[in-house]
Amino acid sequence: MLRSELVAKLADKYSHLPPDDLEKVVAIILDEIAEALARGDRVELRGFGAFSVRHRDARRGRNPRTGEAVDVPAKSVPFFKAGKELRARINDGHDPEAR
Repeated sequence: MLRSELVAKLADKYSHLPPDDLEKVVAIILDEIAEALARGDRVELRGFGAFSVRHRDARRGRNPRTGEAVDVPAKSVPFFKAGKELRARINDGHDPEAR
């Protein structure tokens, strides 16, 4: 789902609110999540999941084209762990063997 699709869905559900206001709300929520992660904080949305930051150590990697060894610097990456309710909702009625 794209951000614009989310805003459109919210506009359909909350037709009494102007779409521009809904766009601002979505932007504020996503910006606040990003800011919290940038500070190293964890963001938990009950029933949905938790966003956190994981740190990856520096390592030696390989350039896949040339095979040459390259240094990959340490970095922080965002991580999302789905909550129990979200996992259950995704898996309800789905046969894992059908994939």
